[in-house]
Amino acid sequence: MTYEGNLRKMQTTLTDPVQYTLHLNGEPVLMNDFIDKTITIVFDGQINCINCGRLTKKSFGQGFCYPCFIKSPQNSECIIHPELCRAHLGEGRDPEWEKEHHLKPHIVYLAQTDVIKVGVTRDTQVPTRWIDQGAWKAAPIAQVPYRYLAGAIEVALKTCFTDKTNWRNMLKDETNEELDLDEHRQSVENQLPKEFQEYYTIEAPVTEIHYPVLTYPKKVKSVLLTKQPEINGRLTGIRGQYLIFGDGRVFNIRNHSGYYIQLTSE
Repeated sequence: MTYEGNLRKMQTTLTDPVQYTLHLNGEPVLMNDFIDKTITIVFDGQINCINCGRLTKKSFGQGFCYPCFIKSPQNSECIIHPELCRAHLGEGRDPEWEKEHHLKPHIVYLAQTDVIKVGVTRDTQVPTRWIDQGAWKAAPIAQVPYRYLAGAIEVALKTCFTDKTNWRNMLKDETNEELDLDEHRQSVENQLPKEFQEYYTIEAPVTEIHYPVLTYPKKVKSVLLTKQPEINGRLTGIRGQYLIFGDGRVFNIRNHSGYYIQLTSE
């Protein structure tokens, strides 16, 4: 069967293992069903902005045309650096959008792959954010009323934790089981500046996440549709927003948002 449409990041459901659904032209495609099967992805050169829909020769910021990349609130600087958010001041590229998305409860969390990292997300994006990053364990460490405060706490903890995920190590399942996530989150209280102590919480349990992966590669090689418009191979797993092929190639769905593709399975 052939499916076609513009790529958007896969939707996820926290089951054991995680269930991945790709939507193409409004049709849900259950990606877990393709694991251990040969799939083909064909890109014909068409890219549409995921915000306004216009054709664009190049995608910016995971799926935007250049004007939307420059003007859209979804690409404002506080998306990457939440400590720069101005929603609580009634400011931003689009104050109404900021109010709806950033003037909402956020959490600061610790997530574990081969290391333990600190991160920020809206409380409604738990556990989606953790799954998209490929974490195998994660837990909240603070809950705040708006994005700026979450960013400020994250910055304060960057002296103790990284804020980046090593995607290569994650896709090779390099898991450091000697790290105790619960132990680290209990230590956070003593590392937080006094002005943030009231937001600290470890009431929620640690979430452990299992991914639909048959075998993890020893080496990984990322493939891009702009360089290789047809990708064919046996799908051996999915983790984060990556498709993992049996020969070690990996394909990042989210980085190809807006690309119009055809997907077939044998």
